[in-house]
Amino acid sequence: MKPAAPRRHELSIALILQDKFTIAAFSGFIDALRLAADDAAKSRQIRVAWKVFAQHRSPVMASCGLRVATEDGLPVPEDYDYIAICGGNSFADAAPAPQLAQLIQRAHRARVGLLGICTGSFAIARAGLIGDRRFCIHWNVAEPFKALFPRAQISVDRIFIDEGDVITCAGSTAAIDLALYLVMRHCGQDRAQQVMRHMMLSQMRPATMPQAHFYQLPPGDSHPRLRRALHFMEQQLDHPPSVGAIARYCGVSVRQLERIFRQALGQTPNAAFRQMRLNYGRYLLSAGTLPVTEIAHIAGFSDAAHFSREFRRAFHETPSAHRRARSHGPDAGS
Repeated sequence: MKPAAPRRHELSIALILQDKFTIAAFSGFIDALRLAADDAAKSRQIRVAWKVFAQHRSPVMASCGLRVATEDGLPVPEDYDYIAICGGNSFADAAPAPQLAQLIQRAHRARVGLLGICTGSFAIARAGLIGDRRFCIHWNVAEPFKALFPRAQISVDRIFIDEGDVITCAGSTAAIDLALYLVMRHCGQDRAQQVMRHMMLSQMRPATMPQAHFYQLPPGDSHPRLRRALHFMEQQLDHPPSVGAIARYCGVSVRQLERIFRQALGQTPNAAFRQMRLNYGRYLLSAGTLPVTEIAHIAGFSDAAHFSREFRRAFHETPSAHRRARSHGPDAGS
């Protein structure tokens, strides 16, 4: 009697680590796969299979300094459902990686799914797969991505985007949600729920969950120093800089900076920064259960009353009403 054919995995992924990859995105993603793979959480690759490879050489050093050993060589794309490129702080390196680009192109021709995790999306774009696809980019690297790939459509208002053949993910903890999305697609909801129980998560965040990004550029080509100023301001939300500090960072005088803001946004840098902090407060109200008083402090307001007044003026509702609407509205949890 012929032995039964081995059972094919329901989901198989090859992960390619780039130098200085971010450990949070990689570990969260692969741990979700591990927990989906085995009924007893013993890490056996029964339902889900994965292997880890290096873009250049093994072991690969993460941005935090941790080294991860990998398989020899690069994967054969046709052996997997997805090829995932896990990036990090090396996204701006000018050194070409022709082998990786060729592997990405081969995977695409073979209809193997491509995953750009964190700045792994840069490698997919470098391989020539921009087209009319939207790329989900972490807000902190949106400007470098746009500078390198000006034709690309990018989004910083989602945590991942599925374009059918290419899925891009902002990185960090959003990589867990992406892994859950794939587990649910290939292995079913019960398997995804098992992962969430083990990871002590109450739910999977949807792809449409906004990133913690709090400014919008005006349509059309914006002034490069405006983009630089807004990016700097967003990075300093917890320690608000003075207008002078922003001007020095941008290499202009305070008067020049104020003129740029008035012409592009119709407001002063201080007013733009206040709106940014209000957007931050609204995000915190929508994303968790922190008390309004604590949110006011985190967002840089003197007290809850000050925050509530400014919030109502900007959004025409109170912080409490906004939180209730998000918790009980028709699209809650969607």
